[in-house]
Amino acid sequence: MTDLHRDTATALAVKVRAGTLSARAVCESALAHIERLGRDSSGFTHVLRSRALLRAEAVDKIVAAGLDPGPLAGVPFGAADLFDVAGQVTTAGSLIRASGPFAHGDAKAIALLEAAGAVLVGTQNVDEFGYGFVTINAHYGTTRNPHDPDRLAGGAAGGSAAAVAAGCVPVSLAFDTNGSLRVPAALCGVMGLKPTYGDLPREGCLPFVHSLDVVGPLARDVDDLIVVRDVLRQGAPERVEPPHGALRFGRMLGWFDRNITDEMRAALAPLWRKEGRVGRELQFAELARAAASVIIAAEGANFHRARLDQDAMAFDPATRDRLLAGLLLPADDYLRAQRFRAWIVARSRAQFELSDVLLSPAVPGYAPTAADPTMIFDGERVHARSHLGIYTQPISLMGLPALVLPLAHDGTLPLGIQLVAAPGAEATLFAAARQLIAEGLVTPQTPGMIV
Repeated sequence: MTDLHRDTATALAVKVRAGTLSARAVCESALAHIERLGRDSSGFTHVLRSRALLRAEAVDKIVAAGLDPGPLAGVPFGAADLFDVAGQVTTAGSLIRASGPFAHGDAKAIALLEAAGAVLVGTQNVDEFGYGFVTINAHYGTTRNPHDPDRLAGGAAGGSAAAVAAGCVPVSLAFDTNGSLRVPAALCGVMGLKPTYGDLPREGCLPFVHSLDVVGPLARDVDDLIVVRDVLRQGAPERVEPPHGALRFGRMLGWFDRNITDEMRAALAPLWRKEGRVGRELQFAELARAAASVIIAAEGANFHRARLDQDAMAFDPATRDRLLAGLLLPADDYLRAQRFRAWIVARSRAQFELSDVLLSPAVPGYAPTAADPTMIFDGERVHARSHLGIYTQPISLMGLPALVLPLAHDGTLPLGIQLVAAPGAEATLFAAARQLIAEGLVTPQTPGMIV
């Protein structure tokens, strides 16, 4: 594996903009690495070789003309298979959509990244229609964890996290409804940003749950996340500036301190021992998770109702059963869940009166194995597909920004920490990430073992 697969996006862009490295060479290296690893290990299900090489050559021509292609010049990236790509079918991990229609244009997030010089090299595996936390797809295969191919990458955007962790691309575009971005980031040992609800453009991304869906980036470096977010926000000013004094960290207790494995608890111990990290309970978290589950089941089922009526058997069985169950939910349950959501969103800022950043595990422990995709929840063995997001779902319902980082610990498999801030306070999350890295409590990962 060459250094190109270890470089950050910002480091690659500096070299391409200076003319010391060609965008085509970077692109060819990424494509070769993806093809060598194959679908299950690279995370990619659709490789866009011709498009990518043409785009890379265009970047090189801009550099040769003495112009600046942008802050992501020549950076290869992937996007979860829910983002429209011009002339391609947005299959969303399904066979139902495989025969069309073709997308008329790129999703806005893809268009913005390419306008900043980046090069889309392909789309990445997801749980069908983004419904699950495992990326076990009956149609496109199971995405393997780059740190241990016998384990899962998490989901629903497992392909996007695995691609970054395996060194195929330095950044990926993904989505997060209930933890679809944060769960695989934690299990694959990369960084993932779930922005404030409504902060980043969703146009051209196949919806699943309008009430909760957000678009966000995955990367191995904080600066890469910042650059991608800045590009996607098109230079909009920050809504909340980070505090001028020392950051106040709070530890989320209650719901977020249950079901933690021994390995995760040991890895978190140095974080909790830091002075001033006072524990507090994020109130109504269990109800928030329940309400989020009701909303996702009802809205997801409603969105796919026509296709379910037409040919339910064409769905991935694991997806079909959950969608059919969603169709049976009483309207009263959905409306009550939405009223609770409106209430808890309105009071979410009160959670940050004593703390600038709240900390919790991102997932309970190590990635489950592909052979036994289960976990322990409240003393019982349950399927990981529906339970790996127990710490991410309440945050989604509140519409809060969250950042997942890889914890420094003695084990060989990744463990992730979730940082949560007030609405619009992404800059505070980035400041907190830098502090935790400086303290040695978070360790940016090198590409995984299978590379």
